[in-house]
Amino acid sequence: MTSSVSTNGHGRVAIFTADMGGGGAERAMLKLAGGVARRGYPVDLVLSRAGGDYLPEVPETVRVVDLDAGRVLTSLPGLVRYLRRERPSVMLTSLNHVNIVGLWARRLSGVRTRLVVNEQNTLSQDAPNSARRRHRLLPRFVRRFYPWADGIVAVSKGAADDLARTARLPAGSVRVVHNPIVTPELREMAAAPLDHPWFGPGEPPVALAVGRLAPQKDFGTLLRAFARVLERRPARLLILGEGPERPSLEALVPELGLEGSVDLAGRVLNPYPYMRRAGVFVLSSRWEGLPSVLIEALYCGVPIVATDCPSGPVEILEGGEHGRLVPVGDPEALAEGIAAALDGHVPRPAPASWEPYEQETVVERYLDVLVGAGDA
Repeated sequence: MTSSVSTNGHGRVAIFTADMGGGGAERAMLKLAGGVARRGYPVDLVLSRAGGDYLPEVPETVRVVDLDAGRVLTSLPGLVRYLRRERPSVMLTSLNHVNIVGLWARRLSGVRTRLVVNEQNTLSQDAPNSARRRHRLLPRFVRRFYPWADGIVAVSKGAADDLARTARLPAGSVRVVHNPIVTPELREMAAAPLDHPWFGPGEPPVALAVGRLAPQKDFGTLLRAFARVLERRPARLLILGEGPERPSLEALVPELGLEGSVDLAGRVLNPYPYMRRAGVFVLSSRWEGLPSVLIEALYCGVPIVATDCPSGPVEILEGGEHGRLVPVGDPEALAEGIAAALDGHVPRPAPASWEPYEQETVVERYLDVLVGAGDA
C-alpha cells in the first residue's frame, strides 16, 4: 500500500513489529499507525512478515513495508536496508524481541533516525515463562541494549516499574503510554449483530473470556472456577481464542463435568458483539502488560471480573472501581466474582473507565514521545 495522506511537512514515522497476527500488541500498533496517519504524518508499518489476521485492517493511509523474513531476527538485514533507504525521522518498535532487533538495525544502518522502544508486557514474568530459550534470555539483552534507545515507553505503570527494575534502568527513564484501544472501528464492530444460540431470549447468562490458549491466560483456573459457579446457578462459559493449551483444556472440560456448558470456540475476529451481550467478562491471567481485551470490555459495558495480576488490571479497573479484582490462581475467589457479576452485584463500567484509552488521546501522547510536543 502507498500512503495517500499529505505529509504537511512532517517527517516519516516508522512502526516496526513482527506481523499482524492475532495479539493485542499487534492490534495496538495497527491502531496507532492509523491514528498517526490521520494526523497528517506519512506512516510506514514495517513488518518482519506481512501476514496475520489484522493485515486487511491496515488503512490505505498507512504504507505496509514487508521485510519478507521468516523470523524477526532474520529481518535484521532488511530493516537495515529500509532505514538506509527511507531514513524515517523516527521509528517505534514494539515487543521486546522486536525492540532488540530494531536497536541493532539502527546501529548497523548508521542513520540518525530517532528510535523509541515499546514494552508491551511484564518482562520479569513474560521472559522466564517462555517456552523459547532465546526469550528467557531477553532480560539480559534488554539490560544491554535498551540504553541505546532514544526513548522507552511501557503500556502501564506496572509494566514500566517492572521493566526499570528487571533491566536495571534509571528511575524515571521509562514513560507510561497506554495502547490505543477505543477507535471508530471498535465502535462500529461492537455494534454488529450476533447470531449465537447461547445469547437468545431465556438462555442462561454467558461468562465470556477472550485470549490465547496459553499458560499466561490461566484458563485452567477459569474452568475450575466455572465448575464452582455451576454448583450455585445455571450459566455458560464461552472462551474465544486459540493456542497450544487447547488439548489440555479440552481434556479438563469433561473431567470437571462441564460438557454442554463450556465452548472453546476458537479465534473470532470480532469478539465485541459477544462482549456487549455477555453477563460477565472474565480475565483469569497470571500476568499481563496492559490487557487490551479488558479495556475493550469496559467500552462494551459488560461487568468485569479480573485477576489482580502484574500488571494492568488494577490500573485499568482503578483498584476495583470499574470491576471486581480477585487473586491470581484462586478458583474459589474467581467463582465468587463470576457468580456475583451474574447475580447483578458487579456494576457495569461507566464511560469514564475507557476514555483514557481513546485513540486520539493516546496518539497525542505518542506523538509527544516520538516527535516532541511542539510537533504534535
